[in-house]
Amino acid sequence: QVQLVESGGGLVQAGGSLRLSCAASGRTFSNSVMAWFCQAPGKERQFVATISRSGGTTRYSDSVKGRFTILRDNTKNTVYLQMNSLKPEDTAVYYCAASSNYVSVRIQDYAYWGQGTQVTVSS
Repeated sequence: QVQLVESGGGLVQAGGSLRLSCAASGRTFSNSVMAWFCQAPGKERQFVATISRSGGTTRYSDSVKGRFTILRDNTKNTVYLQMNSLKPEDTAVYYCAASSNYVSVRIQDYAYWGQGTQVTVSS
């Protein structure tokens, strides 16, 4: 089992920045592929970014590429999502997820999920 707790969400103006954090406990963090997904009201949960166990491989959705950066600190059991140049369409609940398998953009490949943190971007 792994427990994930997100933090860092909030209200920000368009063009601003936020840094989300996800603290993990319960299993060896460094053995987990980590990812961020988001879900806007009335929409399905969708992939945002993922990072390999070592941090050497990352993947991003086209909508956030160049604006968001996923990072991890295996000494602190924490994964981050640095969000820059935020747009109103980034408004969503952001979820941290963990997988014991391989780097993936598919929701079904992630077995462990946090409770989510709300990000609201005003225009």
